[in-house]
Amino acid sequence: MGCNLTPRSEPGATINESRQAMETYKIKRALLSVSDKTGLEDFAKRLAALGVQLISTGGTCKYLRDLGLDVTEISDYTGAPELFDGRVKTLHPKVHGGLLQRRDLQEHREQADANGIPPIDLVCVNLYPFEETIAKSGVTLDEAIEKIDIGGPSMLRSAAKNYKFVTVVSDPADYDAVLAEMETTEGGKKDEPETPKCATSLKTRERLAIKVFMRTSSYDGAISNYLGHRAEDSTKANFCLSLPVAQTLRYGDNPHQPSVLYGDFEKIYTQLQGKELSYTNVLDLDAAASLIANFRRPTVGILKHTNPCGVGQDDSDLVEAWKRAYQTDTQAPFGGVIVMNRPMTEALARIVGAIFTDVIIAPDYEPEARAILQKKKNCRIMRLNMEAWREYCKNPMVRSAPGGIMTMKRDDVVLGLDDLESKVVTKRIPTADELEAMRFAWRVCKQVHSNAIVFTDKNGTLGIGAGQMSRVDSAKIAVWKAGQAGLSLKGSVIASDGLFPFADGLQTAIDAGATACIQPGGSIRDQEVIEAADAAQIAMVFTGVRHFLH
Repeated sequence: MGCNLTPRSEPGATINESRQAMETYKIKRALLSVSDKTGLEDFAKRLAALGVQLISTGGTCKYLRDLGLDVTEISDYTGAPELFDGRVKTLHPKVHGGLLQRRDLQEHREQADANGIPPIDLVCVNLYPFEETIAKSGVTLDEAIEKIDIGGPSMLRSAAKNYKFVTVVSDPADYDAVLAEMETTEGGKKDEPETPKCATSLKTRERLAIKVFMRTSSYDGAISNYLGHRAEDSTKANFCLSLPVAQTLRYGDNPHQPSVLYGDFEKIYTQLQGKELSYTNVLDLDAAASLIANFRRPTVGILKHTNPCGVGQDDSDLVEAWKRAYQTDTQAPFGGVIVMNRPMTEALARIVGAIFTDVIIAPDYEPEARAILQKKKNCRIMRLNMEAWREYCKNPMVRSAPGGIMTMKRDDVVLGLDDLESKVVTKRIPTADELEAMRFAWRVCKQVHSNAIVFTDKNGTLGIGAGQMSRVDSAKIAVWKAGQAGLSLKGSVIASDGLFPFADGLQTAIDAGATACIQPGGSIRDQEVIEAADAAQIAMVFTGVRHFLH
């Protein structure tokens, strides 16, 4: 079949004439082969209504024929049978020649005619669901391998490489936009040369091609990561990362630092109102989810600059949980972050609505609570999908590093709390209330930046010291913060995210009134620390696990 272009695309034509020829290339033939058939019925029927010849493969072909559409099956089109359980069906010169031939080169057109290779003008392909398959529990290697698509990425790449002439659609979300251009006489682009009916604009084809290479890069990266990290020495495997732009952020750490967010942020968080997010807001959101995910009882946390500065819980009333969190530091909520693991109630909304808060996070909001919070127009009201958050936590944490990146398994599980009674290292055994307070304090301490010291009772924080160069300074700050809030530490429990290198940090807690301590242990001076605890008749457990957060 000959080329559909006018002679203006012949060698010697001007750049503008060639560009216009590319702009006005009419779609006559489309190849459809999809795993995800969302929107396919309408897309295929509208293509057929425009007179586009449909070619298809396997299950897609059967689906379209069941709709009553006239479809050419791929083996009939190529003259070659599908082979090896469908592993080979579109890997054929008539397919890739139809996609890759340049319509503006006389030599290509002559070769196409001589070999009976008509142009394919539109490709609609989405890939075998490899990522979804490996996400399933118990998936085998053989099952994963059978979901590695070969023909699909090959067709997408061929079409995308030749986007000047070929429209390539890899996402059902683009069906309507493509059809809208094909069904109008101007291609929906008033500022471009007139496009005849059944064509797309060069700008659209370019956008779709870029999207293809983003998709195939992500797909190949998922395969590489899966197979590489199954290897005997997975630490030597490359780590591939390809993420779509989620949104442009308001700014980075400071207003002069541009920042962009990538990935599937919207699956985890939904912004219901407020100013656009900044880089630091996203860091706070990450810290808030990491904190609140540690608790099962109704819990409220208050954070500032990613550090918890108050956490409280109550079995029935979020307002009581809030009071216990707020009492720890009444200044911190100003411009801070409030997070809870239960839907925001009207009663709590009335309280926090009176405080200047930067971000509020909840799994949902009572209608009355939303109505109250709508008055805080600048406050970012966020809905947290905890199920999606837990799924996200299965991925490694990624951080930039000089010349590259580092990855690390997320510290998303609270460790060291099993069978605490067997981990007591002091003469005095902790009481039941002290054990409960230890478990609470350890969950909070895990999310406080090191060096972290946290004083609590069994329902709320009393004093928090974070991020100091020495552990004893963190202990002193926590005691001072409790004093500033008018809270007594008599009978409290202290948690330390790392070992006490000397007894001085523990002694600071003892002098403040703490009666029990939970810490990892492991110092060369552990015995000295234990002796200080025994001398003060306080109970202490060693978890054997460190929860540092840098």
